[in-house]
Amino acid sequence: MILVYEYMEKGPLRNYLYGNELPSLSWKQRLEICIEAAKGLHYLHTGYSQTIIHRDVKSTNILLGEGFLAKVSDFGLSKLGASIGETHVSTAVKGTFGYLDPEYFKTQKLTDKSDVYSFGVTLLEVLCARPVIDQSLASEEINLAEWALMWLSRGQLEKIIDPRLVGEINENSLRKFGEIAEKCLQEYGMDRPAIGDVLWNLEYCLQLQETEVRREPYEDSGTSEAHFPSAPFVRRMHSSVVSHGTATSGESRSDITNSNVFSQLISGEGR
Repeated sequence: MILVYEYMEKGPLRNYLYGNELPSLSWKQRLEICIEAAKGLHYLHTGYSQTIIHRDVKSTNILLGEGFLAKVSDFGLSKLGASIGETHVSTAVKGTFGYLDPEYFKTQKLTDKSDVYSFGVTLLEVLCARPVIDQSLASEEINLAEWALMWLSRGQLEKIIDPRLVGEINENSLRKFGEIAEKCLQEYGMDRPAIGDVLWNLEYCLQLQETEVRREPYEDSGTSEAHFPSAPFVRRMHSSVVSHGTATSGESRSDITNSNVFSQLISGEGR
């Protein structure tokens, strides 16, 4: 068995974060990459007749192409989600240590919120530009998620960001980004947002970065629709998913239009 993908010339996102002598990504580029990846996951979760759970969301499985367009890849561990009337899929735990949803790890109950947790870890990886598990660091710093949540609780996330981003990130954009990551990393899946909500908030982070509108912390908290851009740009979800093997469902998936996706995001009814 093999996995077949379209050619993504710039390779994995991880290579542009740490461990390689490649040009650093700007904060705007990183936000755009996160947004594209979130669109890919949103398509997997809502764009098919049954939810598809990726199960291995991480920076090495987000590939970059021309213009740093990001696409989700590697569906070797992917699994169909719960059927109508069910809340989860019971399955053996698989994934990558450091990105694994703790609830899934403890209960072996898999939901789409497991992908949301892994994506939250990836968001922190993008912000801090360090491995999610680094045994060479002090004990409190080994696990990126735990370390970042500690600084988030102190309201000092700016102290652990990638040094190359210092002075570049708008404080409102950083605050909102940290809030998104924190919500994705809630211990229980029911307390995490849907990937569609994460997508909307990331779009808002980008708007805050580009417009540099002055806002108070309380104005950017929560996930109320009032806090989102009035007309966020959402391209077709399937554009952010790298083709896998010889899947024959691509033709039917391509019928999802911008308006379909937009109505799903607004109504919260998904499919």
